[in-house]
Amino acid sequence: MTASPDLGTPRTASPELLRSVFRQHAAGVAVITARGERPVGFTATSLTSVAAEPPLLSFGVATTASSWPALAEADHLGVHILGEHQQELAATFARSGADRFGPGTSWRTGPEGVPLLDGVLAWLVCRVVARIPAGDHRIVLAQPLLGDPAGPGRPLLYHQGRFNALRD
Repeated sequence: MTASPDLGTPRTASPELLRSVFRQHAAGVAVITARGERPVGFTATSLTSVAAEPPLLSFGVATTASSWPALAEADHLGVHILGEHQQELAATFARSGADRFGPGTSWRTGPEGVPLLDGVLAWLVCRVVARIPAGDHRIVLAQPLLGDPAGPGRPLLYHQGRFNALRD
């Protein structure tokens, strides 16, 4: 099989190729939170709606992530869709070793003890249904129980290794 000139030169699959290809994919930005000994959370661009009936969503998390031990045990978690005004919050939850629930983060304890972030576009409290092994990650499948889709603003996006806003 040969590549057509407008497809470029094919490269053998590798972690680097996968990262390079997905840098071209603009993704919405979410923060996943859970209760542990202390609240935990991380920035996710892998959030996906799986089914409407029953409502299900999924996201991936590395088993090496600092939040994984708490997420591995959590029965419930929070899903927060970030707005374009929340780039710093997204960066805080993406940064290794950051004090994610420190003074710069406005949050409260929600239903089922789930940490809920203030000022987001939308949030859900979900019940964990499954944790599916996938390489060095786990795919977490969760069922939304309650939430609010009515936050102010427009969504934050992640593209080419940077947080971005929608353009009209």
